[in-house]
Amino acid sequence: MSETAAPQRAYLVRRLVRLYAGLALYGASSALLVVAGLGLEPWGVLHQGLAELTGISIGVVSIIIGAIVLLLWIPLRQRPGLGTVSNVFAVGLAMDATLALVPEAHGLAARAGVMAAGIVLNGVATGLYISARFGPGPRDGLMTGMHRRTGRSIRLVRTVLEVAVVVSGFLLGGSVGAGTVLYALAIGPLAQVFLRVFALPEPGSPATAGPGRSILPR
Repeated sequence: MSETAAPQRAYLVRRLVRLYAGLALYGASSALLVVAGLGLEPWGVLHQGLAELTGISIGVVSIIIGAIVLLLWIPLRQRPGLGTVSNVFAVGLAMDATLALVPEAHGLAARAGVMAAGIVLNGVATGLYISARFGPGPRDGLMTGMHRRTGRSIRLVRTVLEVAVVVSGFLLGGSVGAGTVLYALAIGPLAQVFLRVFALPEPGSPATAGPGRSILPR
């Protein structure tokens, strides 16, 4: 094995661990918001509304919606990565598994604690799977693809998409509440913090060149 093959392989393994740990935790965090019952993240509202309408589990609905959104990448000429395809399945499966294991929360204090844990865990999960750099999730890719094709700002495209899914989900019976608002306010700063925490330098970069060097970006 060449001198560079082993570090490259170890680096790939670290990226894969971050990807799948992040996706599993993302599904778990979404499930905690469901357990809290104080409002879901925007796409979660839609997933829950469709689950209420169809009787299908919310995790399976998430997988179906993710696959449909991924098909919308075709006219937008977006190219999915391993992380994109994995996102479609892993998040929904982790969500259903968590809901099967976590007991119902009783009392406002307990539900608020579960909600807070879900939001923070979602930030951790976002930092993990984005730092793996295997491609955006289907919904984020839809946003960036629409931004590129329409010329509208990312902020406007994201706002329009998320308002549309929240309203649609709410009309179908999805949960909108304090958790929805707190998620919207907190997820950006949380993701920024955890992206720095989980940042992976390229093999051979100064950050990995010797002992005692920081692996965090400046």
